[in-house]
Amino acid sequence: MGSCNMLQCNDLKKRVFAKWHFFSRINRKKPVMIGGLSNVVYVAGGGYHILVLKSDGTVWAWGSNSSGQLGIGSTVGRVRFHVQVSSLSGIIDITGGVSHSLAVKSDGTVWAWGYNGYGQLGNNSTTNSSTPVQVSSLTGVVIAGGGYHSLAVKSPGSTVWAWGNNDYGQLGNNSTTNSSTPVQVRSIAGVVAIAGGASHSLAVKSDGTVWAWGYNNSGQLGNNSTTNSSTPVQVSGLSNVVIISGSYHSLALESEVASDSGGVIASHGRWDWKLLLKGSENENQK
Repeated sequence: MGSCNMLQCNDLKKRVFAKWHFFSRINRKKPVMIGGLSNVVYVAGGGYHILVLKSDGTVWAWGSNSSGQLGIGSTVGRVRFHVQVSSLSGIIDITGGVSHSLAVKSDGTVWAWGYNGYGQLGNNSTTNSSTPVQVSSLTGVVIAGGGYHSLAVKSPGSTVWAWGNNDYGQLGNNSTTNSSTPVQVRSIAGVVAIAGGASHSLAVKSDGTVWAWGYNNSGQLGNNSTTNSSTPVQVSGLSNVVIISGSYHSLALESEVASDSGGVIASHGRWDWKLLLKGSENENQK
């Protein structure tokens, strides 16, 4: 599933906390409770909007809506309270891109809404949509949202599919041409987890190795290079990885975290965002 460091979901109490105060534009340094939401099972964040999946399979959203990314049938600029995404039910997974949103239904189909200038809605169009549209020819997947691109792992075979912006090769199909329908990422299978960065993509294979492709100006592909790659390259020095994440940097959590001795968090990419869990700013890691 997608993830967002702006929000934390308490699964035990089914409450949602956020840095944004409900009905408020005041910045918050600590989480405050958002009222009016219950039975929340998952929270995902886009660039400037929030998505919530409830236990009844409905999706709710709030925040920026300039491109229709809230899925409410309009492009009113900002919504400060949670509203239900139109015509969606039976949802089991959600994720957000910068200005678009994605959901998987229990029947395995994938749905998208919001900004579509690069084809990231995957419906063979580049027209924005303020209501969910079905992603073409894709079922039985796990999804992830990138900046202006989208990713999915498809079974059987655990192949990776991508669509949307491809300026830096983040679709992984040995091209830099945008695609408004899903294309298969080259030379990778057996994938168990995916994540989308701003302009790069990440995957964990069943053997615990991490692979990356796309924009690499800050070394976010982790292959001791700053050269972009339009096909997957292996991240150096990582194994037994279970979780990955990225923006203008990349993070990986190795499986030792399950033991009493603690885990290992590896990072590479931009330091100037202070997201690499270090004590001070340093030069970029490759």
